[in-house]
Amino acid sequence: MRALVNHLLFWGPSLAGGGRKESVPQPPGTESEVDLAVGDWRGRLLALLDDITSSWAPPSAWEGETSMGTPQTLPAPVLGDMIVGELAMHGWDLAVATGQRLELPADLLTHLHDTVFASVEQGREMGMYGPEVAVPADAPTLDRILGLTGRDPAWA
Repeated sequence: MRALVNHLLFWGPSLAGGGRKESVPQPPGTESEVDLAVGDWRGRLLALLDDITSSWAPPSAWEGETSMGTPQTLPAPVLGDMIVGELAMHGWDLAVATGQRLELPADLLTHLHDTVFASVEQGREMGMYGPEVAVPADAPTLDRILGLTGRDPAWA
């Protein structure tokens, strides 16, 4: 769980910057070299999630091109959908690690399924997703998304 919190704290400012179309400097070093999950990490993580949400709330955030602080840009809707998927999947990871259940609105799950399904192979090539976990076709939408990303819904 500590590594996941560190991951979110490391990349979160860049995710928020993408919504504002700003380049946000990353912490010095690589993600594995820094330990950001110290002190009031929970408070910082909650504030960061609020920042990501507010930065992507205006319709203008979803227009044009943006990036996560790298020279490569993507269409803002593509990056925005990636971020929504990233936060949902890591939200599930944290929920499972802490004995909780993640509940997401049905319309968000439908959108996530469509966007994850459309980009799953590219996500695997980038190392974002593991091998697909077989899930019944009539399983709940969240379970099907989890299977696509290499997570086993039975872990919950």
